[in-house]
Amino acid sequence: MNLDKNRVAPKVWLITGCSTGFGRALAEAVLKKGDYLLATARKPEQLRALIEQYPETAKAVHLDVTSSQDIQAAVDTAITTFGRIDVLVNNAGHGLIAALEEVSDVDIHQYFETNFFGALRLMRTVLPVMRQQGSGHIVNMSSTAGLVGFGGSSLYCGTKFALEGTSEALASEVESFGIKVTLIEPGAFRTDFNGRSLAVQQSIDAYATVSGASLQWFKQMDGKQPGNPELAAQAIIQAVESPHPPMRLALGADAISLIQEKLEWLKKDLDTWQQVSVSTDYTDSNN
Repeated sequence: MNLDKNRVAPKVWLITGCSTGFGRALAEAVLKKGDYLLATARKPEQLRALIEQYPETAKAVHLDVTSSQDIQAAVDTAITTFGRIDVLVNNAGHGLIAALEEVSDVDIHQYFETNFFGALRLMRTVLPVMRQQGSGHIVNMSSTAGLVGFGGSSLYCGTKFALEGTSEALASEVESFGIKVTLIEPGAFRTDFNGRSLAVQQSIDAYATVSGASLQWFKQMDGKQPGNPELAAQAIIQAVESPHPPMRLALGADAISLIQEKLEWLKKDLDTWQQVSVSTDYTDSNN
């Protein structure tokens, strides 16, 4: 498969987790607009209908983001097939409802492997390609939970907070190479996040009012979330195509509201404790 040189600036996308949700909506949107796509999933057979619809511009491969071999193979396939990678979208991952005390060490490590370290490995594998090209865009699917901590979701928030900090620092590291980084921070969207993609671990009765209440909220919202994944895909494409893309793109009115509340909370703490904060600096008298 070769890029059509007569087309106007088509982009090559590598998107993880394309079988459902945001990944599937974005995969369909980029192909519909005429771009090229290496679509990945743990079960690539679930992408067969999509690839059959766009046989000249799409290719599907198996990718488990916890496997370094799978990641390298996917990147190599993208280069062999399309010659470049313009946009990497780290979308694969899943939710987890549990208080921190309810999760075992083994499960914590496995969860971070999927939700954080997988994205980290993909970025590290794609960055040399983008540096050589002198261009590229890394899009990391975060969440409002990457900025706002929610009880009953401490580990999910932990993986997203980690992704936020890494992405923000990375943006300054690679700017001079022509590489851009954008964090996507959705609110509640009508995907299977509240259903099939949501893991649950509840084992301590004392946390029933925390993790239990959180689980109940997710169940009640399933299928009623205000966010439209297809419109989210269009917003992400708009950000990628912008000459000045945002570092962070919140999606949904609920996301805006939650993030604004967090900013007000931060400012309140800074203002309230400012005198204590600055009292820790050396002064001329005690240097």
